[in-house]
Formats: sequence, structure tokens, C-alpha cells
Amino acid sequence: MRIMIIGGTGGIGLALAGHYAARGAQLALCGRDPRRLQGHALASSPRVSVYGFDIADADAARHAIHDFGRDGLDMLIVVAGHYADGAGLAAQPALGPILVQTNIAGLVQAFDTAAALMRQQGHGQLVAVASVAGLLKEYPGNSLYSASKRAAIAICDTYRKALAPFGIAVTTLVPGYVDTARLRELNGGDASAKPWLQSEADAVRHMSAAIERRAARCVFPWQLYLTVRLFNLLPTWLRGLRKK
Repeated sequence: MRIMIIGGTGGIGLALAGHYAARGAQLALCGRDPRRLQGHALASSPRVSVYGFDIADADAARHAIHDFGRDGLDMLIVVAGHYADGAGLAAQPALGPILVQTNIAGLVQAFDTAAALMRQQGHGQLVAVASVAGLLKEYPGNSLYSASKRAAIAICDTYRKALAPFGIAVTTLVPGYVDTARLRELNGGDASAKPWLQSEADAVRHMSAAIERRAARCVFPWQLYLTVRLFNLLPTWLRGLRKK
């Protein structure tokens, strides 16, 4: 199996890469800074290709997908994403367009390019990692990040309908908090206070199982999913009191 993971040089993307490498997959690991893979066992594997590009760079992403996909592309997994909270966006408004270009436009471009290859070969699977934040209904003061992930989920739903006649599956992975290095960095080095925090190993278990059964959507953990659904039932004015 030939699998490309955009956002595969660290965090969940790299953890998924380890899972598929153990099963003999031919992998393409993509990230803005391939140097993050230095010293990692996968970096020297003959079954692993490494590409350095930003998913927001449409030409670079298209080139990498075509380069790896010239020998076939069974699966594209898009993990790459950008996060900025309200305070960060207030201090640096320029982060807003970057977030949109990464989380929305980059996803569409990657899906478009990979889907064209998969239609030619007659099979394939597109996978995107979104966030439980994307299941929050819009309300006053809701974050741009949540809106971008809500858009990502909708994009996956749309591609799923469009590609079903061609035998191409689209799986949306919607995790809650996963104990990655990035999440710890965003929380002063310790993410243990996050509700229903999942380990990377647990996240990979949920994600790989959903991918294998070609599920339309996988939301986990169920406790956080239930909390979000209950939150969405609150009156709009009450949801607006939520602190970011």
C-alpha cells in the first residue's frame, strides 16, 4: 500500500506513519520542516520518502502528490493544520488568513490533486484529521479555528458524495485532545488538565480502525463528543459565554 501523510513529520501524523510502516506500507511523509525527522528510524527507511512543503503552497503540494503518486496512491492522509486562539489572532491578525489557507484551502487542494490520481487508477481513500472543535455550532465569539475545522468536516462530507461513484472513500477523523508535543507546547508543557486526554497510541488505534473499515466519520473520545452535543443544545446567548 502506498500512503502519503501530509503533516507526517511529527505528532499524530508521525504516529500514524509508524503504524503503517509496521504493516509494510510505502510511505511519503510530508511537512514544512523535514528536519524534524532527523534521528527517527523512519527517516532512513528505504520504504519512506520525505517531502518538505507547506500544504498552503498549492504548487508545492501538487508537485509532491504527483511525484509520489506516479507509482500509485492508495491513500492520502491530511493531518497538517494550523492553530491560533483568540488572543493570538488579536495580537497577530495576519495569522487568520494563514489558518484559513492551511486548514481549508490546503485541504481542498490536496484532496483535488489526490482524487484526480485515484480516479485514474480506479480506487483510493482520502482521510482528513479535523477536530471535535469543528462540531461546535456557530455562536457569537466562536473561534476561527473551530470554524475552519467545521469547514474541513463539511469539505470531507462533500468529497465523499462526489467520489462515491468512483469507489473512492473519504474518512473524516474527529479527535478530541491528544497528548502530542504540540498540545503540550500550547499548554505550558503539560496538557494533563485537558478533559479526556488521549495518548497518541490510543488516537492511532481509533484512527487506524476507522480508516481500515473506510468509515465516513470517526469521533472520539465519546465523552467529549457527548459534551459538545450537549453544549450545542444550549441557547445561543449562553453558548456565547464560553471562554476561549
